[in-house]
Amino acid sequence: MKTKADYGSSFRLLCVISLLAFISYDLIRSPLLPLFAERLGAHPEAIGLIVGISTVTGIFFKLPAGTVSDLLGRRRLLFIGLSVFAAAPYFYFWVDQVWQLMVLRAFHGLATAVFAPVAMAVVVDLFREGRGEALSWYASFSQAGRLSGRMIGGYLLVWFGFQQTFAVCAVIGVVLIALFLMLKLPEDRPTAPAVRHESSSALLKGLREVGSDRRVLVTSGMEAILMTASGALMAFLPLYGIKVGLHAGEVGLLFGAMGVASILAKPVMGRISDRIGRRPLIVTGQMICAAVMIAIPWTAGFVGLLFLSLIFGFGEAVIGSSTSAMVADLCKEKSLGSAMGVFGTIMDIGHASGPILTGFLIGISGYTGAFGGIGILLVVVTMVFARTVRTI
Repeated sequence: MKTKADYGSSFRLLCVISLLAFISYDLIRSPLLPLFAERLGAHPEAIGLIVGISTVTGIFFKLPAGTVSDLLGRRRLLFIGLSVFAAAPYFYFWVDQVWQLMVLRAFHGLATAVFAPVAMAVVVDLFREGRGEALSWYASFSQAGRLSGRMIGGYLLVWFGFQQTFAVCAVIGVVLIALFLMLKLPEDRPTAPAVRHESSSALLKGLREVGSDRRVLVTSGMEAILMTASGALMAFLPLYGIKVGLHAGEVGLLFGAMGVASILAKPVMGRISDRIGRRPLIVTGQMICAAVMIAIPWTAGFVGLLFLSLIFGFGEAVIGSSTSAMVADLCKEKSLGSAMGVFGTIMDIGHASGPILTGFLIGISGYTGAFGGIGILLVVVTMVFARTVRTI
């Protein structure tokens, strides 16, 4: 029988798959998606909905995906998620109405909703010790995919246009399926009807345990607040950048800078988190990101925005190295999939609300009021967390 050590190559391949999956996903997501929606005639409120609706899909499907993977096994769910990554890009070629784009984004959101919590559960399965560092390495690849996808997408948009960028995403989807077929994982759970019936009770019990744990919910909530800010930047930093004189490629570089900072910082922060605890890093990272959000609308030049992007990426790494690891620490082994599903669902509530809330705030008070308001929200919630959660 294979040991966990035998799956080191599978962990590395899973990281590569995640990198490519999120490159594909974020080639379309930002800066391309807000600009494409604006080209179709969408106003700020509609742009916020278009950017956020794929994450709304995650709110409804991430928790079921994580819990079903506890019952039916990780491999089946990973394949479903990757299949959506591969199929969705082909439909963008025919979109010419705002409502069509909104429907397609809701479908495309199934990709991350299914893949993300199950992949995280696989990592935790493989690393019972040092999981903070392992999750941080995995998250670094995922984050690198997201942010380098935005950077590459910006220049593809400048050099070639929307349709050619969609074509690149479609090609990456084919590569993802090929890599998945090479992936070896620990044996899945039995799926016989009698076993599924017996496991259903344990599954519901696991959900109740996870959902009733205040520490899990509060920790997940802190990640959700961070994702509110991240979602705001994803949707409206491209439009703000164009407004102050940047082109789409330069906007993509801003997201690339966030990715570089996250890649370099996350593994180190993961080791620090394993040694000194999760809570101090969560508080520190949130305050860093809050300061950046408040400063962005007062910054107009590319160099200044690039510096703020680097700082925001570092702040995300400080927080991300601790939140998912803390949730895993707090949960029983048999409920890990459920825990990651709960974590992902709460995170997605924040991520979806960021673009939607910011779109309405921009309509009311412009970029200064919108970004500043999100930054102040981060400060307030972090202060409440620091005062009320002292034992995790």
